[in-house]
Amino acid sequence: MPTLEQIRACLSGDRYAVEVTGVEIQDAGPGTSVCTLKLRPELLNANHKPMGGAIFTLADFAFAVAANGHSRRVTVSQQVSINFLAAARGQMLTARAARMKEGGHTSLYGVEVTDETGAYVAHATVTGYILPEQVLPPMPEKESEKTC
Repeated sequence: MPTLEQIRACLSGDRYAVEVTGVEIQDAGPGTSVCTLKLRPELLNANHKPMGGAIFTLADFAFAVAANGHSRRVTVSQQVSINFLAAARGQMLTARAARMKEGGHTSLYGVEVTDETGAYVAHATVTGYILPEQVLPPMPEKESEKTC
């Protein structure tokens, strides 16, 4: 079973979520994940609230971690539905993803996005497509070995 550091190293290849947006993986288990995003000025809209795209990126990446972190099979987002429920009041968003169902070629995940004040900011439902015959390389042994 891969360690959290190995999962972080492997999924750091998602440069938009990790480097540009700043999403961090806090926890990952088979079919689950917890990711956070510290809200910086460049992630806010004209109303000084998080851009929908930043929230979406956090939710989509949390799904990716939950679906791929403990699997050698590659799962990608096939369809995502997101409902923005409330404006974030805090400075940190947390996305919790959980697998609801998995079949041979598709999976279904729910992702809840909250802030540190307890506001339920968004809910995403993600249908994942499990790519046939595509297998991730083994997890890197060191964080500097980004082979995924």
